[in-house]
Amino acid sequence: MPAEGGHQNTASRSDPFAALDAMVRPRSVAVIGASDDATRIGGRPIAYMMNQGFAGTILPVNPNRPTVQGLPAFASVSALTQVPDVAIVAVPGEAAVQAVADLGAKGCRAAIVFTAGFAEVDEAGAAMQDRLVAAARQHRMRVLGPNCLGLFNAAVGFYPMFSTSFEQGWPIRGNIGIASQSGAYGTHLFATSRARGLGTTVCVTTGNESDVSLGEVIGWIAQAPEVEVICAYAEGIRESRQFIAALDLARRHRKPVVMMKVGRSELGGHAAKSHTASIAGDDAVTDAVMREFGVVRASTTEQMLDIAYAASRRIYPVKNTLGVITVSGGAGVLISDAAEAAGVPMPEMPAEAQAKLKGLISFSAPRNPVDCTAQAVNQTEMFEHFLEVTADAGGYQSMLVFLTQTGGSTTMAPKLRPYLKQAREKFPDRLWVLSVIASAEKVRAYEEDGYIVFEDPTRAVNAIEAMGRFGAAFAAPPPDDIVVPDVTLPATTPTEAEGKRILAAAGIPAVPEKACASVEDAVAAAESFGFPVVAKILSPDILHKSEIGGVILDLGSAEAVREAHATLLSRAAERAPGARIEGVLIAKQIKGAVEMALGVAKDPVFGPVAMVGLGGVFIEILKDVSFRRCPFGDAEAEAMIRSLKGFPLLDGARGRPKADVAALASALSALSRFAAGAGERLAGVDVNPLLVLPAGQGAFAADAVIEIEDTH
Repeated sequence: MPAEGGHQNTASRSDPFAALDAMVRPRSVAVIGASDDATRIGGRPIAYMMNQGFAGTILPVNPNRPTVQGLPAFASVSALTQVPDVAIVAVPGEAAVQAVADLGAKGCRAAIVFTAGFAEVDEAGAAMQDRLVAAARQHRMRVLGPNCLGLFNAAVGFYPMFSTSFEQGWPIRGNIGIASQSGAYGTHLFATSRARGLGTTVCVTTGNESDVSLGEVIGWIAQAPEVEVICAYAEGIRESRQFIAALDLARRHRKPVVMMKVGRSELGGHAAKSHTASIAGDDAVTDAVMREFGVVRASTTEQMLDIAYAASRRIYPVKNTLGVITVSGGAGVLISDAAEAAGVPMPEMPAEAQAKLKGLISFSAPRNPVDCTAQAVNQTEMFEHFLEVTADAGGYQSMLVFLTQTGGSTTMAPKLRPYLKQAREKFPDRLWVLSVIASAEKVRAYEEDGYIVFEDPTRAVNAIEAMGRFGAAFAAPPPDDIVVPDVTLPATTPTEAEGKRILAAAGIPAVPEKACASVEDAVAAAESFGFPVVAKILSPDILHKSEIGGVILDLGSAEAVREAHATLLSRAAERAPGARIEGVLIAKQIKGAVEMALGVAKDPVFGPVAMVGLGGVFIEILKDVSFRRCPFGDAEAEAMIRSLKGFPLLDGARGRPKADVAALASALSALSRFAAGAGERLAGVDVNPLLVLPAGQGAFAADAVIEIEDTH
């Protein structure tokens, strides 16, 4: 632990984010553009730090005043009598660039640049931002911003921020940290947290991210002892390597990350890009990356804070199940619906335990939800038994007790609270949640007893579900090391036949087929495979053959193959007159298979990303797909497949034979390894359909496209 007001010695730290210590936990800070007016941008940070007892040295830089807010001021950076760990830059335009250069020459290790008018504005601003970053990098100095609101670390009284939010109150001490690309929204999250009584110790806003990225901030928070729960707000992920490393570090440290990633819509994506001057990337891909590392995505501020509040208890069920005790049958139904929608299992109570509870109150409903009725409140000793039997016999990892206004009653709450406290103490490893309407004082009392308290039981269920996702992520074994092959791609986009040969060598077998230069070759190939067969036009210039009628199915004889051969050549000449035609592809037609689709897309931020979904036309209509960064193993591939809404089609739905899911997973993971090894020239892969036969019979590519980028 560092000394109060000081940063750790980075040489003693092994994590890659230690360089931010000087920025977030410094011993000294210079303020460039320091103001004597505590309401101005250059004055607020000084006033805040003095008010909150920052133990380090504050060094105001103002050439026009001998003192600033009672502190000795310096005429310039060069006049500083000591080298600051970090500096706040609150001067405009080119003066900010010069200040960063002067600070770097002085030996300062970090700058927090409030100044706006850079890459978020126009090309001239972007060029000025480039000069600012170059000046900092010349001296190995880190930059937060520009165009950022700053940060605070309440643990050391450090407030290099000009937000007005502190006028309504200081942070409540607690274990939540905020990382936000938006300054205004980051402080909105802090202020909303404060209003809800949640303790936020650290908040860092990144602005334009000319240097320090959101990922680096998350990574720093992930190892910071003062924070246990991480809230993040993102408009677009600019840099993937540090972002992924940060999420991995948070998971290894068992620190939950709840993230609000905006820009899902086309309009929202455009707004995010113009606001942050960053690459928004594909939202579905970002979503997949978050799922990969157990990040829970929040869609509203309320949801984010609900999850952060629940996570601050630091109980994360690994195999989450929900047991419910309620005094209202209607609430039990509502909670059951919410649990089903959220995917939280509510197993039925064991028969013996149900009988025991029936013996206590004959008209209770003890299945789960366990409706103890108002009688358990009338006879409070019954309530004790219902709590203990349900938690013990049910073995639920999470317990939700719905008491509505009874839990806040001045006559009943004092009688019920000891039983609630006793149950939690007897089963301390469970996540105990209470749904009551009560005064703030009574809510605090329940929280002191170890309960998470919500008025709305649906919000309680959603928070419980999130805790289970964190638990599963923390308990998951580290992924296997993936061996990425050396892949040599052809010079240009290959034909379907050549593409399938390339993929077959990578571990994705193709349907038996042959490229035929003549009609006699086509007939011979069909007879060797056995009828029926499929005929397809073969051309490197026709990637989507069905659009020109370039695929003919159910060819059951040699004569049918001859007619199809002539038809395909005629259609190609008519509908794709400039295409190079290399012949016709004859393939064995497979019956009784489930059509799936595999693919690879090159995301601008995260690189190659693999996809699996229902094949044929369904992939475009239903959009039932799952994504994951490449490469990954068979276990991760099978998890992707099982996450599909259409998975029952592979799992024997409606009397179908179970499909060869293992073969499908093997093909998907092989494709991910191929994509990872192929390098920058691979633009994409489309295997549609991949025909998945019954269990034990394999999966075969019936069509494939490999797109190669022209680097010339």
